[in-house]
Amino acid sequence: MTRVATGLATGSEPNPALAARAVESAMQRAGIQVASSVLLILTSEFARDPQPALKAAAKTANCTQVVGCSAMGLYTEEDWVLDAPAVAAMVFPDQIGLEPPSATDSKQLLLTLAAPNALNTTWMTAPGIRFGGVSGDAIGQGPFSVWQFGKGSALGHCEAALRGVRGAVAASHGLRVLNLPRAVSKVNGLDLVMLDDKQALACLNTARAGYDTLPMHYVMAIFADTPEAISAGNYQVASLISGNEDDNSVTLAKPLNKGQYLSWAMRDTEMAVADLQQTASNLQTSLGVKPEFGLFFSCLGRGPYFYGGLDRDLLSLRQRFPGMPIIGFYGNGEIAPVNGGQQTGCELLEYSAVLGLFSRSEPPGQTGA
Repeated sequence: MTRVATGLATGSEPNPALAARAVESAMQRAGIQVASSVLLILTSEFARDPQPALKAAAKTANCTQVVGCSAMGLYTEEDWVLDAPAVAAMVFPDQIGLEPPSATDSKQLLLTLAAPNALNTTWMTAPGIRFGGVSGDAIGQGPFSVWQFGKGSALGHCEAALRGVRGAVAASHGLRVLNLPRAVSKVNGLDLVMLDDKQALACLNTARAGYDTLPMHYVMAIFADTPEAISAGNYQVASLISGNEDDNSVTLAKPLNKGQYLSWAMRDTEMAVADLQQTASNLQTSLGVKPEFGLFFSCLGRGPYFYGGLDRDLLSLRQRFPGMPIIGFYGNGEIAPVNGGQQTGCELLEYSAVLGLFSRSEPPGQTGA
């Protein structure tokens, strides 16, 4: 039986032969000689001139539907790679795979990949339920490339619908909430000035009591329109830029609105693993069947650097779904559906992970949707 499969190849140089090796390995595992499409991820060593690798992948797969990007690091269910030239490939058999988005279906799931300089509201808020990641390093610098259907994207982002499959997608934040939600009572641009009519910096310091040595970049602001939404985990996340002692405000990476609710939270390894496990369980329940493959996009600050040299997220997924093909990369931003897919468009996350689980629309051997 043909199936979705992955391949991983590493080397000392960014040689196009690595792309051919990764695709060939995936094709053998999939039991196919012609792929309907390929999701191809290259490390940043390939970014300045990815075209030779794209051609090698397309030739090996016998198809031109090659979608993907470059990134600082990548992984499959087999292993993860950082700081070395590597290629990860996922190949799709006939009747399922990646295709151009529909112009009329606003509810379609769209795999979305973007370079840091391509992020804008023009396409991020357009109809469609988007998920994926941002191809970039920790500060959004460096040469990073995005491609679709065998060619580089001049727009700096690409989108692809998943044909013949049904899927469920969600974000996992893995944050330990430090206090009950407080009402945002005064803001000034990106500066949070008052919470419940109290100085924002004082509220932050109170919430951090007992965590005085915690680095500031481990503390996040989580916010939503209601306290109930925060309690349910349906919130947005913003990192802290600075605490301002001159006016006791806190500068955040995202603007808030007066009347919203905010809690402080901290990044925590055990909570991150537990939250991803719960997210995976919820997604499988939503999918209703055993998933055939997964797409996983993790923050560069959440992978092995966060877990002390191990990617416990990837290990957790491998243990829950033994043998299931998984592909993804470490980026400097994660793209997730707005309100869990209840609205079209997407939001940009930080220090999070986005997981999608998929199965065929029809049993193997029948025509896919």
